[in-house]
Amino acid sequence: MTKDDQIPFEAALLARAGPIEALLRRLLDDRPLSGEIARPQRLMAAMRHGVLNGGKRLRPFLVMESAALFSADSEAALRVAAALECVHCYSLIHDDLPAMDDDDLRRGQPTVHKAFDEATAILAGDALLALAFDIIADEATMLPAERRAALVLALARAAGAGGMVGGQMLDLEAERIGPDEAGIIRLQAMKTGALIRFACEAGAIIAGAPPVDRERLAEFGSAIGLAFQLADDLLDLTADAHQMGKATGKDAAAGKATLVALHGANWAQDQLQGLVDQAHALLDPYGEAAVLLKQAATFVATRNS
Repeated sequence: MTKDDQIPFEAALLARAGPIEALLRRLLDDRPLSGEIARPQRLMAAMRHGVLNGGKRLRPFLVMESAALFSADSEAALRVAAALECVHCYSLIHDDLPAMDDDDLRRGQPTVHKAFDEATAILAGDALLALAFDIIADEATMLPAERRAALVLALARAAGAGGMVGGQMLDLEAERIGPDEAGIIRLQAMKTGALIRFACEAGAIIAGAPPVDRERLAEFGSAIGLAFQLADDLLDLTADAHQMGKATGKDAAAGKATLVALHGANWAQDQLQGLVDQAHALLDPYGEAAVLLKQAATFVATRNS
């Protein structure tokens, strides 16, 4: 895909981001919901800082487009997409903390613990994680109860000890004990890939699609999740902080094991192309309906920030 080919996809990505931003803004309002006692203003301000600070909204886009593949309810998909973005942003807030990656910038702005303080950043992340499951479980997400329960379970598994959080633990351990190639792939499939896999699988769950479709979309998500991390590792070596909106070169400085460090940039580029081809092939049965998801796979592998 050429840069010119990416323009319409990036326009589609931006178009999906607008409704997501609007819904997130409403969900992060200071006014308490039924059953809540109060929403402390400083906490809510920190949550908004960590969520409403730009970003591509790629994971919500994948939820919306995977749901559209099966003509699923778009409003329900929008709420699930917002829930996933809350989990993703919570993970970034905690990942930036001094005890973790210790970053001062995120998306070109001060990280939450820099804009507020460490304790507030921890609580903002905690609250976003809880809010994500609130959004899906709420009857306002107008899906049958069993589908909402399936989404809650799938997101919990993707986000927890066997998914993203477990991957973060493995990433911290990797600074001390360099894993082999299989260990790096497992780490990345958990830390980065698990939420992307959920984003793609969620559309099939929302639609109540057959298990074969749910598994196919999950496999697609796994492929582009690995591609996302490979591209990220390449950018950490080649991009500057302004381009990325965060510090670069930190993985190499910390001695972290990555597939790029293990095999080199040329190998990584070949792997990226193979993952894109795999992702495209998985979507071939859906024909023209899958065009934007295929473009998303290419975008993930060729992005420059």
